[in-house]
Amino acid sequence: MDARRARLHNADGAAHASRDGASNAMDRCDLQPPLCIAALQQQLGEVTGRAVRCVQTHISWVLLDGERAWKIKKPVRLGFVDFGTLDARRRACVDELRLNRRLAPTLYLDVVPIRGSAAAPHFGGAGTAIDYAVCMRQFADSALLGRQVADGTIDGATIDRLAQRLGSFHAQAPRVVCRDADAEAQRVVQATAQVLATLAGHGGDARLPELAAWCREEATRLRPLFAARARRGWVREGHGDLHLDNLIDFGGDVTAFDCVEFDAGLRRIDIQADFAFVTMDLHAHGRADLAWRALDRWLEVTGDFAGMALHRYYAVYRALVRAMVSVLGPAAGNIDHVGVACALRDARDPRLLLMHGVSGSGKSVVARQLVQRVGAVCLRSDVERKRLLGLRALQSSAELDPALVYGAAMSRRTDARLRAAAAVVLRSGYPVIVDATFLRAAPRAALRALARALRVPFTIVDCSAPPALLRARVAARLRRGDDASEADCAVLERQLAQQQPLDAAERDACIAVDTARRVPDVAEIAARWRAMR
Repeated sequence: MDARRARLHNADGAAHASRDGASNAMDRCDLQPPLCIAALQQQLGEVTGRAVRCVQTHISWVLLDGERAWKIKKPVRLGFVDFGTLDARRRACVDELRLNRRLAPTLYLDVVPIRGSAAAPHFGGAGTAIDYAVCMRQFADSALLGRQVADGTIDGATIDRLAQRLGSFHAQAPRVVCRDADAEAQRVVQATAQVLATLAGHGGDARLPELAAWCREEATRLRPLFAARARRGWVREGHGDLHLDNLIDFGGDVTAFDCVEFDAGLRRIDIQADFAFVTMDLHAHGRADLAWRALDRWLEVTGDFAGMALHRYYAVYRALVRAMVSVLGPAAGNIDHVGVACALRDARDPRLLLMHGVSGSGKSVVARQLVQRVGAVCLRSDVERKRLLGLRALQSSAELDPALVYGAAMSRRTDARLRAAAAVVLRSGYPVIVDATFLRAAPRAALRALARALRVPFTIVDCSAPPALLRARVAARLRRGDDASEADCAVLERQLAQQQPLDAAERDACIAVDTARRVPDVAEIAARWRAMR
């Protein structure tokens, strides 16, 4: 991404049509051909009976009438966009509507022709179209997740819905046909180099040379993987600009809007690069807990654990892009994005934790809380087993043969998948939690051997509760239908009868948690896990 394109694109996204909190500097209407925007603003006010405000960005005028936002392309010709002709503006409006309806269909309403004359334009009516506008629903600034994070009003459920929505979007997004995977890898490397060169050109930050060296080394190391990911279909038609102010809770629908519609190259990217913007921005705003929660849910949907080998690189890149935007234009807040890039680069603490316990023992609840507290990637056997069967996490397997779903062959495949994913994530420098019953000794031994081979700490969290409470929890979970586990009380009884106890070496690496006595102290568990060597 060149500096000019980044500056103008991000400025346009940050001052989007529907934001009530646009800066005073943009509350103006510069009258330029082919339309008299002031006349259009007045005409819209007369029709709606409401005051209409004009917000101006680098490439758009936006009229806000209190219920609708009318986004009109400027007739500009810039290095990254050409809206110089009526047909180009029409096509850009159509593309903006089509692409953003993928994630925000209720927000983006229509492309509306503007008729009349340049001096007296109006929406609708008869006559030849002289321009076009994208019509959207207007929303309050408080709907933006960026504002919710700043105000401290965001909650975990909102993050879960966002990650679910974006995960489904990325999983289903059209794959980009890659005719030259090496060229795709080179494009990734060059984009980072351009951002770093732009930052260096503005000088003054002593941290940049070391960051640049790290990026070059990582790019060299990861280049074969960039190419392999392109060949395997992980480069897809994404969003391209998933920072917090492009994420919205619109009437309970938590999603993204304002994608990069004017440059296909910026949205046709590896899905890890797309989602890394979300996690980076949450880290940058001091919400590492929500960053890890979002990543956990997104990975559960996409299953892209192999892509975690690239996640750190892309998160650092996204932080550097935001640093570049700040030096090229008005600073977006007071965040030190170069410092964020350094922190994300250095945050390496690979360690392996196994959750252990029968169904209903509370191990998945503890695992979810540890993800946020420690910052870890969680692998759930119930989810990965279903993925191998072509099922979603909450999709029932009742119509399949139980011997296929829970037979020895599928158990071996599931265990192998968990080990392979854990190995990738650990090698990438992240803590890993594997959430399964681990009632058999062999799968525990295999993962302990993996930890030993990778020279990372190995820990077991052993969750337990009285049998009566276990039965009650399992029955309640089945009634709710909100968990990937399909274990019933009959399964629980078999587990209680057949479980193989931890041996002496495993007990030495064990943190025992009685989930019946009190609410588990996750901070204490996290501290003990971090202390394990």
